Amino acid sequence: MLRMEGVSKSYNHRASAVTALRDANVQMDRGDYVSIVGPSGSGKSTLLLMLGGMLSPTGGRVIVDGASLYDMTPNQRAAFRKKNIGFVFQTFNLVPYLTAVENVQIPLFLAGKDEATQRDQANRLLERVGLSDRLDHKPSELSVGQQQRVALARVLANDPAVILADEPTGNLDPETSKQVIDFLDELNKEGRTIVMVTHDPRAAERAKSTLRLVEGTVLNGKAEPSLIAHG
Repeated sequence: MLRMEGVSKSYNHRASAVTALRDANVQMDRGDYVSIVGPSGSGKSTLLLMLGGMLSPTGGRVIVDGASLYDMTPNQRAAFRKKNIGFVFQTFNLVPYLTAVENVQIPLFLAGKDEATQRDQANRLLERVGLSDRLDHKPSELSVGQQQRVALARVLANDPAVILADEPTGNLDPETSKQVIDFLDELNKEGRTIVMVTHDPRAAERAKSTLRLVEGTVLNGKAEPSLIAHG
């Protein structure tokens, strides 16, 4: 379902070329749950952003569900991403002046749903993540863990088949981290493909398989089974 074929990414930094990803060949199957691990600066987030259609490669192809992302126009790619891919970031990216329910309504509004449908779906999603009593709270009125759960609810608004998570537990305490990973487990059991960048070994071990990067090089293009059984 997710495939990279000879993908590289280089940047120019202070008149020098920097290679963030080097000739990556990666295969991830539908319904997989993959953790991406490696030292800081090894190319993990670069790989994730390219899988999500957010960062064009210097060379190679990125295939998602049979579609070559970077052979599309930017508008086609944005439409494909909106329909098929959800993102979870360490920084949450919530709109600070909107309430929890309004934040979750954003993708539903962009999808053209009427206001009553937006509100109903957003309410149900927030209830699912345990925030039915925080619907009208703004991000500044929520704990860090609650903000991440709002972000998770928003990810689900368009029912994506693929969820890409970049350090989803990075700002969280151990108990809240466990709740977030439990929720990702649940989403994977529903058939969604989960790809997660993480420095947290406990989070990485919850995935079904692991992809390892060092200095921009993918050490194992087919994700290896995790040491601890999933679930």
